[in-house]
Amino acid sequence: MCTRYITPQQGDIERFWSLTPRSLPPWPAEAFPRYAAPFIRARRDAGEEQRELVLGQWSLVPWFAKTPKLPYATANARSEELQHKASYKQPWARGQRCVVPAWAFFEPCWESGRHVPWRFAQANGEPWGLAGLWNTWVDPASGEIVESFTLLTLNADAHPLMRRMHKPDPKRPPEAQDKRSVIPVAPEHLDLWLHAPPAQAQALLQLAPVEAFDAAPA
Repeated sequence: MCTRYITPQQGDIERFWSLTPRSLPPWPAEAFPRYAAPFIRARRDAGEEQRELVLGQWSLVPWFAKTPKLPYATANARSEELQHKASYKQPWARGQRCVVPAWAFFEPCWESGRHVPWRFAQANGEPWGLAGLWNTWVDPASGEIVESFTLLTLNADAHPLMRRMHKPDPKRPPEAQDKRSVIPVAPEHLDLWLHAPPAQAQALLQLAPVEAFDAAPA
């Protein structure tokens, strides 16, 4: 599960993903769960396919939440559970998909027997666009509007690189550890990911090939 990544600056995001500039508050250079960070979604007030940059909390707040400060983790969501898990099935069914810009993300490697953070950038020097879901939650008491998102993950037990990350579970066999990885969306697939029906978008949920990574201990 990813719990830390590096966010590009707003101008870099707008240029790379061809977004209309808009006024947003500044955000931290490093993102952690429950921090504010930017994400790209389909523009909701447009009659045609357009994109917009939004600032929201990294930890999705589901519709049934009583407060945005959740007692459970929603920074990552298993893509295999999107159609059934209460926190995510409504955003998934509604097509509330997004892309989260990141220069690099971090995962722990335990091959030495201790936690060693690794940094994962793209080998081509471009930013990642990581697959996510977003939601808009309204506080029933105050009327406050909270934008939020989660990063989608896939099983990476068979991936040559990502299977090396995270602490092994001694109760599970090596081939069934359920190691997880975030999921990149290629720039040429952005509009398909944002606008396609769920069944079509599902086909884009694939791990990056090992040659796409520039990865090393941080």
